[in-house]
Amino acid sequence: MEYQDYYQTLGVSKTATEAEIKSAYRELAKKYHPDHNQGDKNAEEKFKAINEAYEVLKDKEKRARYDQLGSSYKQWEQNGGSAANYNWSEWFSGTPGGGRTAYTTSGDFGGFSDFFSQIFGGMGDMGGFGAAGTRRTYTRPRSRVRTVEYDTPVSQPKAQEITAQITLDEAFHGSKRQISMGDQKIEANIPAGVKDGTKIRLNKAFNSNGIMMDLIINVSVPNKEGAFERVDDNLYVDVPVDLYTAVLGGEAMVHSKDGNYMLKIPAGTQPDQLMRLTGKGMPKLNQNGARGDLYARIRVSLPRNLNPHQTELFRKLRDNE
Repeated sequence: MEYQDYYQTLGVSKTATEAEIKSAYRELAKKYHPDHNQGDKNAEEKFKAINEAYEVLKDKEKRARYDQLGSSYKQWEQNGGSAANYNWSEWFSGTPGGGRTAYTTSGDFGGFSDFFSQIFGGMGDMGGFGAAGTRRTYTRPRSRVRTVEYDTPVSQPKAQEITAQITLDEAFHGSKRQISMGDQKIEANIPAGVKDGTKIRLNKAFNSNGIMMDLIINVSVPNKEGAFERVDDNLYVDVPVDLYTAVLGGEAMVHSKDGNYMLKIPAGTQPDQLMRLTGKGMPKLNQNGARGDLYARIRVSLPRNLNPHQTELFRKLRDNE
């Protein structure tokens, strides 16, 4: 593991004041910010190093610990030692001289170096660094005072993605899935109303080598299943109606995902005519009980094997039109 010279990274002396450190950080952060250097990997790495250095030097406790380590390491180098054989273990998130070889972490250090994670990983809150949405404010002298805000880079590790296949019925009612990640088992709630392609993010869902990682579930759900077809939040279902009911009017049973409904069939209803049952379709995701509509597609069934009397009646009906 290589020693990181944070003072050199910010371009300040070891006796620099808090104000001097903050000023140097602001200037460098503006210069190397990814928004100003899109696609420049070197600038991105420089920006990460600047943030890491500032994270240590702005904090009195971390800076004091770092200065202790720096003095020890400098003396080691002067005596002919190197990073390869320096005893880093006594500095691993414990008291120097304690001889511990393990360290603990209290946050997400995916954007920091191994040096930072192992030396400072167990020193408590990292000042919000690594949490999504962290924001810093920089001031620059132009037209007196002007404040510009930059989002600091999120150091959280990349989330693990999986695909969960569910049925249309599960999408209607909501469901659960037990997911195995190594030797860990996670129960995920899949809310009612999800569509094919919906992404569900579980924050800090599982532990990966001491770092809590997010899990993204890509939901796969069919738009057609059994008698039902889904279009957005609406459902379509075929409803068989005999010829006599279609001609004279009557009622027909409509089957839905949450029960049966009696539908009034007006006289003269046409084949493939759509009739809407408002609010009886799919739940709308995260909309507090709101639902789409259910459309009954009328399928008129013609009589078969007419007896002579029935055949004669149809002939008369045809001839009188």
